Amino acid sequence: MSWAPVFLSAAEVQDHLRSSSLLIPPLEAALADFSSGPDGGVTQPVRTVVPVAKHSGFLGVMPAYSATEDALTTKLVTFYEGHSTTSTVPSHQATVLLFEPSNGSLLAVMDGNVITAKRTAAVSAIATKVRIWNRTRENAEKFMDTVQGEVQVCSSVQEAVTGADVIITVTMATEPILFGAWVKPGAHINAVGASRPDWRELDDELMRRAVLYVDSREAALKESGDVLLSGAEIFAELGEVVKGVKPAHREKTTVFKSLGMAVEDMVAAKLVYNSWSSGK
Repeated sequence: MSWAPVFLSAAEVQDHLRSSSLLIPPLEAALADFSSGPDGGVTQPVRTVVPVAKHSGFLGVMPAYSATEDALTTKLVTFYEGHSTTSTVPSHQATVLLFEPSNGSLLAVMDGNVITAKRTAAVSAIATKVRIWNRTRENAEKFMDTVQGEVQVCSSVQEAVTGADVIITVTMATEPILFGAWVKPGAHINAVGASRPDWRELDDELMRRAVLYVDSREAALKESGDVLLSGAEIFAELGEVVKGVKPAHREKTTVFKSLGMAVEDMVAAKLVYNSWSSGK
């Protein structure tokens, strides 16, 4: 017997995944499984990226299977460098496909942008007071309107990061925008952007003096310009910290280089689908 897959829009995904905090426990388990190697039951190749050179774009393919969750997904994501600030088409677009792992049937096609944002937030530190810098001040002000609590829009990166305990970079920068000289000792940086081997957000000084954590060693050594171009040594995967195999050096300057993993999208997609199924 065959059946048609469900299609879940961004609004529907948002309805079933209202808070990133819902993802924290299952993501911790998935990261620990991933860093356990074959014993963890996660099969996840490094993302395949197809350049669309004619249009300055890329197509990424991110499949994953977890034996623990018995979940099988693929995320398709496109990102285009040259979009103007007035474009109605976002620079990043994503779709997640969820399959029935026992027979390969397609269960759901769902918006991946909300899933990407929620799972990224769930694996990144969140500060209670937020200072924002963006290349376009108008975009910074738009983001400020979506954040609860005290928010300050800054005129420079240095102004935004000076004295900060937690710094989050989410850019498509090809050259460093955050410099070690600006970062106070003991600060933590979540470096989420610059996910190409020739792009980077952080300078050599910061990368080399910080304790470096990654979501996946294999991916970081293939995809991260911050890691490859600086020659920084990876201390641990985040899953190793969750498992207690490696320590979290909270007293030192630390960097978490987040490239995003298919297993994270899988956890979120399964949660959304289970929530939708229970409400049918």
